[in-house]
Amino acid sequence: MAIEVVPLTEADIPGAIHVIQQAFADDPYFKWVFDASTFNKRRNYDSLAARCQWGIKNAIFQVAREKTDVTKDDGSSTSPSPVLGVSCWLPPQSPTQPETWASWMQGWILSFNQLINNIRYLGHGGLRTNRYWIWKQQQQKAQTEIWDDPRGYYFCNIVAVSPEAQGKGIGRLLFEAITKIADTEGVKCYLESSKNKPNVQIYERMGFEMSRTMECRDAEDACMLYCMTRNPKTE
Repeated sequence: MAIEVVPLTEADIPGAIHVIQQAFADDPYFKWVFDASTFNKRRNYDSLAARCQWGIKNAIFQVAREKTDVTKDDGSSTSPSPVLGVSCWLPPQSPTQPETWASWMQGWILSFNQLINNIRYLGHGGLRTNRYWIWKQQQQKAQTEIWDDPRGYYFCNIVAVSPEAQGKGIGRLLFEAITKIADTEGVKCYLESSKNKPNVQIYERMGFEMSRTMECRDAEDACMLYCMTRNPKTE
């Protein structure tokens, strides 16, 4: 099976969300930050859709699918194959560089769309907002301690592979689509994983190294995340 990694399009969003929801259903961070008794899958879908639409313009959002012929014998276009994997990376940005007006506007649009979702669904769909902000505070602290390159880092925000497509190297292809660029540019990469085994070991095989652990704690309930960085490889 030949796999291609291509930029996310509007048409890919439903398939990408399906993969993300499947892949993160048993994720420790997901279980910690969402209340299972009030989780609204449709609300989560619309939130992810807004994020995908933002990511098409502001991030490196890609999908992996099986390669298919572009046209049929009669000259008509073939339908794209199902999305098997998805990744979202934030491009490197210097912490000393001010945010552009365009970037600020896109962020405002994303926030507005999420506000509309809150109104439509009368809430956050099971998201424990206090835990979300605990995570954001700990993430900011961790990145301040770890990030030492003034050019910034390629930040792996999402990598997900459909359960039925796992074990076929799709995750590696999604990573390599960015790490090869990072190597060419001489830029470091960063990710956070809420699974130690087997995820940390998989990322280590792709050149990532453990930088520190990050504990997100709400009273007696805590979630551990593993912060990893990757130095650019040279020939």
